[in-house]
Amino acid sequence: VQLQASGGGLVQAGDSLRLSCTASGRSFSTYNMAWFRQAPGKEREFVSVFTYRGRKTSYADSVKDRFTISRDFGKNAVFLQMNDLKPEDTAVYYCAAKHFASKSGEYDYWGQGTLVTVSS
Repeated sequence: VQLQASGGGLVQAGDSLRLSCTASGRSFSTYNMAWFRQAPGKEREFVSVFTYRGRKTSYADSVKDRFTISRDFGKNAVFLQMNDLKPEDTAVYYCAAKHFASKSGEYDYWGQGTLVTVSS
């Protein structure tokens, strides 16, 4: 089972990037899929989630109205469209998956991360 994140890069403030995460090894159709990020010297933080049940989305306040999460259930993929990027968005971005019925706060599967660097 593998989550493969891609799409990171070096951009300037105000630019856009689209991250992709493709899952393989099993179907994640009944999983909530999320994006987290970890900036240098900081703890990993939640960015956004797309739930299985209700197809709901949620965002951290810091990215609300700039980032959009989407999913392609048929392709076992989740995406993060990031607009109006700011230097404080610089981080390694990870995709993660958790079964919708899981009572644990922890995610079951994690991708390897993709680096986003935003210059001012």
